Amino acid sequence: MSDSTDIDAFWSAARQASPGLPATPPEAWAFGATPAHADELLALVLDGIKVGTASSLWDYEATGDPLPVVGELSIILDGRGAPRAVIETTALATVPFDEVDAEHAFAEGEGDRTLEHWREVHERFWREHSENPRGYEPDMPVLCERFRLVYAA
Repeated sequence: MSDSTDIDAFWSAARQASPGLPATPPEAWAFGATPAHADELLALVLDGIKVGTASSLWDYEATGDPLPVVGELSIILDGRGAPRAVIETTALATVPFDEVDAEHAFAEGEGDRTLEHWREVHERFWREHSENPRGYEPDMPVLCERFRLVYAA
């Protein structure tokens, strides 16, 4: 992962490009569970295709990580842990997995952008990479997040 020097230099460049950004860097994290996931999903963000993501509410409960909030900024890391983008959360909704809609699946930008693809990929992801012992269930609570790209390196 990135060290604080990398984050600080990245954040300084982001603030020069967008002077309204706060002085303190936000949390830095990568999409997915592997370096390949991080790079693939970051590329979709940088191309303007991916403007949404989904997280297991159960995973947040298991890790104790705070839930995102609307207006929150995040530094997005690539698969090597280098900071590459800043996003801002614009909307949040918690819904059961089996009620995530086609509009959200499309916003995530993955595969053919259909709900069927989204369900297949996310069920597999939570079965293989969940941070909680419950893993995947058809009615599990999913935090659907929308975001906008604020800055890209």
